[in-house]
Amino acid sequence: MIRRLLAGGLMAAALAAGAAAEAPNQTPAAAATHPGLERLKKLAGTWVEADKDGKPTDKVVSVVKITGGGAVVHETLFPGEPQEMVSVYHRDGADLVMTHYCAVGNQPRLKADPKSPANQIRWRFAGGTNLDPAKDPHMYEGTLTFVDDDHIEVAGVAWVGGKPADDHCAVMKLVRKK
Repeated sequence: MIRRLLAGGLMAAALAAGAAAEAPNQTPAAAATHPGLERLKKLAGTWVEADKDGKPTDKVVSVVKITGGGAVVHETLFPGEPQEMVSVYHRDGADLVMTHYCAVGNQPRLKADPKSPANQIRWRFAGGTNLDPAKDPHMYEGTLTFVDDDHIEVAGVAWVGGKPADDHCAVMKLVRKK
């Protein structure tokens, strides 16, 4: 279950995170633009698990929507399931950040690595609430890879006891539901 929790949080878990300059006279939504955030917005819709051949299944993993006047991407993971979670993506100054509201009851915050490859967003732990990173299990890092407009891959790393937990790593392949 921890694998699903951590991988799900990373889905939506991330992209090339360069800084976006703000020009005067921009609307609030325009001022909130960021290359990574704009790429995440393109994920709006429903995402299902892929089978071993990369074909879509009926298992909904993620529902992504845009909110906050276009400044926020809201992701519901495993909707309707007991382990349903939420991840919220937005700018913090020049940074792209994510807060993951995990089913284990903590809220790790991650920041996009601005040196991520163009087809990925790499997330790194940047704090959190309701957790002690030296001992509590939590999402620590992850990678969202954009295969194409309708296929993504999510890989996550959890930490337990202040170090990576090999048995909590997960990779998910997702397909946009048509």
